[in-house]
This record gives sequence, structure tokens and C-alpha cells, in this order.
Amino acid sequence: MDLPKDLVAASATPLILSILSHGDSYGYAIIQRVRELSGGELEWADGMLYPILHRLEKKGLISAYWGKAETGRKRKYYRLHKTGLKELQTQRQHWRDLHKMLEALEGGQVCFS
Repeated sequence: MDLPKDLVAASATPLILSILSHGDSYGYAIIQRVRELSGGELEWADGMLYPILHRLEKKGLISAYWGKAETGRKRKYYRLHKTGLKELQTQRQHWRDLHKMLEALEGGQVCFS
């Protein structure tokens, strides 16, 4: 799976919000989950993830807090807010609508309703 960078960027927010909808998580675990979901095909770097997490935090969709890892080391966790869940639902609907349009075009349909 060689996804174009613009598609990876467009899907990052809904992927992160979806992962956090299953529970609080931290950066490395989010990166690992994306890798797992993509069967190892999608490799995110810290440099891509953290600016998005900070932007989502600024928008009030998620919040960050410090917790302790199993090793006793401090770790920054991220939690989804209700506004983030609402944004996730909106983003999922947008992706469904786009998918529906692509499917209709593939099937030769011209009406998208």
C-alpha cells in the first residue's frame, strides 16, 4: 500500500480520533496502532503525529495529561473529548460520502443521492 502523502495527511485526523475513541493513548501506542491497522504498510513518524495531536488539542477535540507507564516512567496520554467524538462522527460521514461517490462512479452511476 503506497498511499500518497496527501491522502495520508487527510486521513490522519479521523484515524487518531478513532483510535482515541477506544480509550486514552500515548504517541508511540498510536503510531503502533496505525502500523497494526495497516498491516505494517503505514509508518507514521513522531514528526508527523505530534503536530496533529497538538492541533487537535488546540481545537479542544482532545486533551493531554501526564500519567505513568508500567515502567514507572512519565508518559503523556491523550483523551478524546465529546467535541472530538462529534468531530469524528462528522469526519466518518464525510469519508462515507466520498466512498459512496467513488463507488457510484465505478459502477457508472451519475446520481449520488
